[in-house]
Amino acid sequence: MPFLSAALDRVKPSPTIAMTTRAMEMRAAGRDVIGLSAGEPDFDTPDHIREAAIRAIREGRTRYTAVDGIPELKQAICAKFARENSLDYAPSQISVGTGGKQVIYNALMATLNPGDEVIIPAPYWVSYPDMVLLAGGTPVPVTAGPEQGFRLMPDQLEAAITPRTKWLILCSPSNPSGAGYDSAQLRALADVLLRHPHVRVLSDDIYEHLVFDGFRFATIAQVEPRLKDRTLTVNGVSKAYAMTGWRIGYAAGPEELIRAMARIQSQSTSNPCSISQWAAVAALTGPQDFLEPNRTLFQKRRDLVVDLLNQAPGIACPRPQGAFYVYPSIADCIGAVSRGGRRIDSDTAFAEALLEETGVAVVPGEAFGLSPAFRVSYATGEDQLREACLRIRSFCEGLSR
Repeated sequence: MPFLSAALDRVKPSPTIAMTTRAMEMRAAGRDVIGLSAGEPDFDTPDHIREAAIRAIREGRTRYTAVDGIPELKQAICAKFARENSLDYAPSQISVGTGGKQVIYNALMATLNPGDEVIIPAPYWVSYPDMVLLAGGTPVPVTAGPEQGFRLMPDQLEAAITPRTKWLILCSPSNPSGAGYDSAQLRALADVLLRHPHVRVLSDDIYEHLVFDGFRFATIAQVEPRLKDRTLTVNGVSKAYAMTGWRIGYAAGPEELIRAMARIQSQSTSNPCSISQWAAVAALTGPQDFLEPNRTLFQKRRDLVVDLLNQAPGIACPRPQGAFYVYPSIADCIGAVSRGGRRIDSDTAFAEALLEETGVAVVPGEAFGLSPAFRVSYATGEDQLREACLRIRSFCEGLSR
């Protein structure tokens, strides 16, 4: 009898975490490494949020809470959806988990049966397909490349839907491409979904506040109210509020689904950290004036990275609408040989050679389901970004055929 579960055969470790770990190991060994693989802001959590957490500790708010969130946080989330997204939810329609990843995992575990299909536009966040597989479902990736702005087209969605389709996962702005769907583009997808009432939508809005060049964020339940009862709208405090380590994500959706997700959570982790929940209340109800300066800084970094990468031979880097990633193509680098003698026969080989020869850590496109490309996170200081991009350009200039 095997000791380990067969479920492990269906999934692989996170490539993002693997690359970040390798960069940390090299740095610990004394190498000069610039990490552009981790997806977290380099800002400190705002003071009023940290003070709220300290206050919660001093007031003894350190015990178990309701499985899927304290009432105060659920009320704050309802108010956020009403204020920012024109969506009306009751606390009974809110789930709070240990990060957005757990919320999504709970939803998939609560709804997927063997053979159920989940449509996932590619490139995608690395965890979506593996979470579907762990839940017993079948991921159905649909390629949405740079020629279509990294966005799923309505005819592609129509062609991908089958009687076994249970979910469509949308992430806007996207990890890894930074592409966003505006209201008209969401409306076109909604028109398809209205013809297929058995398909639900999981809308991952975690990068909502990080949009550029006048792009106006919208979420699909807001654009098409008739889809609201078929939509789970996921968000969290990790990205916009620089609270990745606090591990608070949340979602709004139909009560039946929210209750089912709570059952999953009750037998896995139980409640999220009580201190983090009170910090999240402060994040959602307190001052929001830091969001705009942070957004402006991220836009400046985006422009720097896009401009510098497009100077590197063999790289074509689109300018994204949001998040803090770029997803450049390296199609013209495939088949070359690096100065160190490494053959670049894939984007994984490119990323490995880049790290070993220049000390720059990026994530290969293979991890996101669309090659040949790589993802850069520009959630780091401008000086490091400039130096990293110059190293990437030098690496590309040294490629030979």
